[in-house]
Amino acid sequence: MIVFAFLLIALVVVVAGVTLAVAGGGAEAVLPEAEPDRLSDALPENRPVVRADIDELRLPVAPRGYRMADVDDVLERLAAELAERDARIAELTAAAAPAPAAGPADGSVDLTKAADQ
Repeated sequence: MIVFAFLLIALVVVVAGVTLAVAGGGAEAVLPEAEPDRLSDALPENRPVVRADIDELRLPVAPRGYRMADVDDVLERLAAELAERDARIAELTAAAAPAPAAGPADGSVDLTKAADQ
């Protein structure tokens, strides 16, 4: 009976100590403030995304991985940026390519000119 009373008192002391440590503390709180679980390093809206933006990007973690909405937003933005850059590259490549020389309409080669060279 004495052992039971001792264990009961010890249990009450431990539970009270844990409760005070978690809930109490006043200005000197034991637990730090929880950070919001939202995307804080959003991609810039006023300029194109650069490599440094991707390197600095940190997606918030959810209980079973990353927050799907935030990941979807980032992937959608990156896909739009890549499509825009691909279109611009194709446009510049087409503008820089030399115009094809005018030849016969049927695609045949003029052998007299080829023999002269």
